[in-house]
Parts: sequence; structure tokens; C-alpha cells
Amino acid sequence: MRILSLVVLTLLLSGVVYASGDGHMKEEKSAIVITAFGTSYESTLNSILAIVKDTEKEFPQTPVRLAFTSNIIRKIWNQRDMDEDYKKEHPEVPAQLYKVKNVLGAVADLQNEGYRNIVVQSTHVANGEEFQDLESYVNGLRSIHTIKEKFQPFNAIALGKPLTGTTSHAEDVEILAKTLGDDIKQAEKEGAALVYMGHGNEHMAQGVYYELEIVMNRMYDVPVAVGLVEGLPDLDTVLDKLKNAGTKKVLLKPLMIVAGDHANNDMAGDEDDAWKTILTKAGYDVDPVLEGLGDKAGIRKIFIKHIQEAAAQVGIALK
Repeated sequence: MRILSLVVLTLLLSGVVYASGDGHMKEEKSAIVITAFGTSYESTLNSILAIVKDTEKEFPQTPVRLAFTSNIIRKIWNQRDMDEDYKKEHPEVPAQLYKVKNVLGAVADLQNEGYRNIVVQSTHVANGEEFQDLESYVNGLRSIHTIKEKFQPFNAIALGKPLTGTTSHAEDVEILAKTLGDDIKQAEKEGAALVYMGHGNEHMAQGVYYELEIVMNRMYDVPVAVGLVEGLPDLDTVLDKLKNAGTKKVLLKPLMIVAGDHANNDMAGDEDDAWKTILTKAGYDVDPVLEGLGDKAGIRKIFIKHIQEAAAQVGIALK
């Protein structure tokens, strides 16, 4: 009896639930939550919405919801919900965006609608502070255990890894480097070095940016340098590397899912502290491109692959 109890407990914790008596996996409703930092720029919404649309296309029978992790950006969209003039001026904005919630709210809505198997997919670039906060939320939801199994709110909750993976990320970085091949072709055509601006943070995960730069420089003949808004490597590091690039032309692109505020202002802005301005004053001919990673079909395929892997790990069936 004790052995049977341990087997049942193991199955419950792994997210695999069997119907009593027939030995077949019990069918439970599954759903996906795409989580993004968010953006208040209407022109960059497609970078996120395209990920949602591709996910819906890949899993046509599975509901896909969107959640924003930024409190400020959610508040902006919630306030716009009360601005009828804004809505008329921006018919391209989907109605669901005005009521966008954080991941806890999105998951709670799904649970209330009877979905007990949920895949939460991060659209963060690296395993940094924001992804780890998201992981804490998911682990908190996983930890809920009711006295009676029938009242358990979830069978399984899976968390899809960020773009560059988690602790073991060599394969993910190589896949990303290959997916960025179109940027290399553009830089090669312009005779330029390729410079990426990533967000970064002072918490952790900075090493993956160094790794991506090394892998791309080994993979391609075009000089590649990666700098971050927060933490190292920074713009000064990029400037040092450009001295040996053999060209005074720079193709400048954001290494972010959305080409939002940082890309428009910190990267491509006209202020004295913008990367474009600093690079230009340093003698470089700068071509800034406001394209988010989410605009690339290859990047969206990586996220879908991460969804499939996360679901498979806990036995969630997506259709």
C-alpha cells in the first residue's frame, strides 16, 4: 500500500494523471500563456503578437493567452481601455491587449475556466532577473496542494526556457547564432560590423551575451560585438572591439524581442548618450535598424520549440 501511494504521488507531481480503473491518461484541458515584458509602442506590438499568432497556428486546439510582466506597461494599456479616442485612432490594436494581465492573472483566469494543464512560455532573451522572477511565480503555483486531489487547481504547470536557455545553454546559443544569419548577410552586404544592443541586468546571465558574441564570430566572417544597456559588456566594450573590426561602417540592431523604448531612444535616438550618436562621434557610419527579434520567423520557431519541450517534460498534451 505504501508503494502504491508513492507511485500515485510521483505521478501527481510529474503532472501525469490517470483515470481510475482504466489505466489511460485522463484528458485535461490544456492552455498556453505567452509572457513578455510588454511594450507601449503600437508600432512594435507585432513583435509580440506574431509570437502569439504563430503559437496559435502551431497548436490550433489550445487556447493561447498573453501576459505582460511590466506593471507600468500593463497600467498604460489598462488606462487606454478607457480612452475611446485612442481606440478609434488605433484599430490595429487587438481588444484583448487593453485588459492584459500579469502571469498570475492570466493563469488564474484559465484555471477558473477549467484549464488544469498550463504551459507558461517566457519571451525573455536570457535567464536573468525577470525570467527568474517568472520562475518564482510558476514554482509558487506548482506548490499548491489541496487536501483532496479533486480540488487541486492544476495537474501540471510547465515553464518554457528563455531564448538563450537556462543553466546549460550552449545548444540554445548556437541555434540563436544560426537564426541571426540574416543579420550577418545584411552586414556583409553593407561592408559593416554587426553591433547588437541587448538589455542585460546587473543580477546575472551576462555571460550568455559574451558567449553569443564568441559563437557568432567563430561562425561568421563579419565582426560581431554585443553590448548591453545594463551591466557588462557595455558600449565602451563594443567600442574597444570595433577598433579591430577593419571597417568604419556599423549595422546597429537591438538584441531584444521588441524594438521599443530602449531601441528607439538608447540605441537609435539623437540624444548625446544614444549609441548611434556616440558611435557616430567616434567616426563610424551607423545604420540603426529598429527590428525586434520577435519580428523574425526563426526566433518565433525557437519559442515554439521551447513550448513543446516544456510541455513534454511534464506530460502536457498540446493540440
